[in-house]
Amino acid sequence: MSRAAHRPAVTVATVVEHEGRFLLVEEETHGGLRLNQPAGHVEAGESIVAAAARETLEESAWQVDPVALVGVYQWGSAETGETFVRFTLAALRRSHEPARALDTGIVRALWLPYEDIAAHPEQHRSPLVLRSLDDYRAGRRWPLGLIASL
Repeated sequence: MSRAAHRPAVTVATVVEHEGRFLLVEEETHGGLRLNQPAGHVEAGESIVAAAARETLEESAWQVDPVALVGVYQWGSAETGETFVRFTLAALRRSHEPARALDTGIVRALWLPYEDIAAHPEQHRSPLVLRSLDDYRAGRRWPLGLIASL
């Protein structure tokens, strides 16, 4: 295999909390329906912050303002063999576009309390879902300025 085949995919996700509930999406995967934060790949020439806002809008129909870095996580999928480096950002919800079509594979957006999310890890797309929420709830926030776009 080429070296390029082993490069990790750079992805983003947002943790959006409102009135004690967190924004998640229910999505179709090879393993069935799973829950995830709004998340996706960074496109060529796109900043991490812009990618997080775009993916959240495309997957949930919510416009958000990223405000802090929660964490950077490396995870290897046993299912696909892929490695991901995920930048998870805390974001504030701004406005909703209920008529907006969601990305292919996204069934719906949900606002769920932490206890419901934590009670069903088998429904999560990856262990990054709960880890990101736990770090967010623990107060882990770093300035977005740590992510330099040159």
